[in-house]
Amino acid sequence: MIAAMADPTPDILVVDDDKRLAQLIRRYLGDNGFRVTVAASAEEARGLLSTLAFDLLVLDVMMPGLSGVEMTRELRRNNDVPILLLTAMSEPENRISGLESGADDYLTKPFEPRELVLRLNSILRRRPKPAEAAEVELRFGPFRFDPIRGELRRNGQPVKLATAEVGLLRVFALRPNEVVDRLALIDGAPDLGPRAVDVQITRLRRKIETDPKFPRYLQTVRGKGYLFRTD
Repeated sequence: MIAAMADPTPDILVVDDDKRLAQLIRRYLGDNGFRVTVAASAEEARGLLSTLAFDLLVLDVMMPGLSGVEMTRELRRNNDVPILLLTAMSEPENRISGLESGADDYLTKPFEPRELVLRLNSILRRRPKPAEAAEVELRFGPFRFDPIRGELRRNGQPVKLATAEVGLLRVFALRPNEVVDRLALIDGAPDLGPRAVDVQITRLRRKIETDPKFPRYLQTVRGKGYLFRTD
C-alpha cells in the first residue's frame, strides 16, 4: 500500500466582503503554508470555482447577495470540497444552521489567526487518504502522472491538481484502458463523494483534454462508468 501527499501546499479560497480582513487572512495563511485566493462575494467565488479547484473554502456567513450558508447549501448539491464558515453570530442556533448546511467547521469572529490555521489543518487531516496507489507512471499523450508523488506534468511542466483529481488519476493508473464504475472511483478515491464524481471528472478533463466535450483520454462509457485511454 502506498500513499502520498499530492501537493504539500493546500489551495484555500477565502470568500469575504471585508477586504481588510480577507487580506489579513490571506497574508497570515500564506505565511503558514497555504496558497490563498480571495473573493469578495459568492458570485466572484462561483467564477473561480468554475475554473479552479481548491482544497478548502473559508466562507463568511454575512455577505451581500448569497450568504455563506446559502452558498454552502448550493455547493453541497454537487461539490464535497471542505468548507469552514466565518461569522460574527455566536448563538448556538447559528452554528447549528451552518453545520446543517454542510459546512465542516464554524468559527466565530473575532478569532485568533492561529486558531484558524489549526482548524484548517484539522479539516485537511480528516480528509480520507486513498487506500492504494499504482506504482507505475501513467503516460498519455504529452502527459506523465506520477501516482507516488501525485504529480501531473505536461511536456515536463507541472499541472496543478486538486486532491480529488489526484485520487481519480491514481484509480485510473491502477486500471488503465479498463472501464471503472462510479463506486470503484469512490472507493479508490475517498476524497470523492457520490455527488462529486461528475464534477471532478469535468474539472480533470479541462486540464488534460484538448476538447473536454469530446474527450480523447477520459471517456464516459454510458451506463457503466469511465474509461481512461493511454494509447
